[in-house]
Amino acid sequence: MTAAINLLAMGAPGGGAGGAQGGGMSFFFVLILMFGILYFLVMRPQQKEQQRHREMLKNLKKGDEVITAGGIYGKIIELDDTTVELKIAEGTKIKLERGRIARVVQQS
Repeated sequence: MTAAINLLAMGAPGGGAGGAQGGGMSFFFVLILMFGILYFLVMRPQQKEQQRHREMLKNLKKGDEVITAGGIYGKIIELDDTTVELKIAEGTKIKLERGRIARVVQQS
C-alpha cells in the first residue's frame, strides 16, 4: 500500500512544465485517496459507534443492569433526561450523568 502511494506521489518523470504539472495532479490524487482511507477506516466507524451509544442511552429504563465509564456495576433505580441513579450495593446509591453509562449488561 505504501509503495503504491509513493509511486503515485512521485508522478511521471520528465522535464519542463509537463512534468511539474503531472506531479501536482498526482499529489492531489494521493491527498484525496488518503482522506478517503482515513474516512472509511477511522471516522465512519467512530460515527457508527457514537450512534449506537446514543441509541443505548435513549433506551435505558429502570431495572437495567449497567456498567459506568468508570467500571462500576449497578442497577438503574431512577432516571431522567440528564441523570441516572444507580444502586451499586445494599443501601448504596450513586447519581451520575446519563452519558457516563458505558453499556448495558442485562436489560430488565
